[in-house]
Amino acid sequence: MTAIYIRVATLDDVPALRELIERSVRELQAGWYTPEQIEAAAQSVFGVDMQLIEDGTYYVAEMGSQLAGCGGWSKRTTLYGASHFEHSRQDTLLDPARDPARIRAFFTHPAFARKGVGRALLLHCEDEAREAGFRSMEMAATLPGVPLYEAHGYLALDTFDVPLPGHQSIQVRRMTKSIV
Repeated sequence: MTAIYIRVATLDDVPALRELIERSVRELQAGWYTPEQIEAAAQSVFGVDMQLIEDGTYYVAEMGSQLAGCGGWSKRTTLYGASHFEHSRQDTLLDPARDPARIRAFFTHPAFARKGVGRALLLHCEDEAREAGFRSMEMAATLPGVPLYEAHGYLALDTFDVPLPGHQSIQVRRMTKSIV
């Protein structure tokens, strides 16, 4: 089995990240959301969050020489959504003493699904957030991601709809975990 190498994402990665995210959304979310929901989400809520790259808290996972996945954590209020999804943007800094860090924007290339990529990124993000002083994590997980997060100790708090263009929406689950 090829090792998973995790590194900080850079601006040079953005074109490849966009391609990976689009493919991940269209292939791995089929069966969980309708084609109309997937298309609306791919054009709005899902995508690269430039703030995470600028903060140095977004990572790429590589297997061999291929981009296998991406994901990050955030010290900012925004719970979900790409840079261009203004509906959810709140970039004020969180207080590690009282606020949970955010798990954000996890996507796996379909060719690397169920090979440990999401797990490796998740553990890396938790370690980095812990090192930054955070004691808990929170996220808005897409329905296909819920089993991964539950398997790693995340608890569901509630489920809510994210509004999308074309009178569409997708359900996501707000989840949390202590990392102390």
